[in-house]
Amino acid sequence: MATRDVTVRGAGIFGLSVAWACLSRGASVRVIDPHGPGAGASGGIVGALAPHTPERWNPKKAFQFDSLIAAEGFWRGVAETGGRDPGYARSGRVQPLADLRAVDLARDRADQAADLWQGRATWCVVPVHDTGWTVTSATGLAVHDTLTARLHPAQATAALAAAITAAGGEIATKGRDEGRVVWATGATGLRDLSAALGQDVGVAVKGQAALLGLSCPDRPQLFADGLHIVPHADGTVAIGSTSERDFTDPAATDTALDDVLARARAAAPDLAAAPVLRRWAGLRPRARSRAPMLGPWPGRPGHYVANGGFKIGFGMAPKVAEVLADLLLEGRDSIPADFRVEASLR
Repeated sequence: MATRDVTVRGAGIFGLSVAWACLSRGASVRVIDPHGPGAGASGGIVGALAPHTPERWNPKKAFQFDSLIAAEGFWRGVAETGGRDPGYARSGRVQPLADLRAVDLARDRADQAADLWQGRATWCVVPVHDTGWTVTSATGLAVHDTLTARLHPAQATAALAAAITAAGGEIATKGRDEGRVVWATGATGLRDLSAALGQDVGVAVKGQAALLGLSCPDRPQLFADGLHIVPHADGTVAIGSTSERDFTDPAATDTALDDVLARARAAAPDLAAAPVLRRWAGLRPRARSRAPMLGPWPGRPGHYVANGGFKIGFGMAPKVAEVLADLLLEGRDSIPADFRVEASLR
């Protein structure tokens, strides 16, 4: 039996995206995850693909911008190959502005977005009553950007798994390493990598989120009081999330989520009567550098890391997949310095 060109350990968003990119370039790929696709944080419910603010431009923001622009084609290809809808839409985002200082800053960012976003998306200040949401805003104004997108995480990982299988890739719960090996094992992988390298390279951060029954699929996302409020195509709205470093049960929801729900309903009265359909909690991998952790595993030839997606993993995934496929299959290394595994060893 022929060996695989690439083995991917981990069937979360980074692992599946890298596998898909390698398959799309003709490589033979096996994905191995004992729990199956999307079993960890990538099987969540929020799915906010939101950009950083368009100012103080740096390689991380440029990488994310490229990824968000590439996302529509990436997810279209996934859906067409596997026949499953990832729930993707470039729906935009609304952010209420609390005071005149925030308005001035938002207008300055609009000017910078016109340059940095290359005319491919906009950031502008609009009357809050034009946003589609009944939302609290002391100034009556809000930012509306057209770069933000949404997808349904669990549906997206299922769509990627279907596309990989349809394209001839293998997804298994066990197997041996063959060819180049990519470790995309999330929070568990950060712990294992820290142990192997003898220092802390990242931590698991717990998040709690909720899914409400409210059908408003054509509205933009809302970012208010530090919360992501994300309308999905299936008649639900996701609310998230907490960021907890100290916890006892990574899968339990508690009063911290009750607080998130109360804040979301106060910020957006449209949510007041929407029933809670699901409460979710899970661990997200945050690298010490706070950027995705990509590239060769130090001291372990033929092994590579794709981890640290934390809150921006789905938004970064198309570009992460591209640069890892470049490195694995063509030997081209375009990984930003701050994204390399070594950046978390400083």
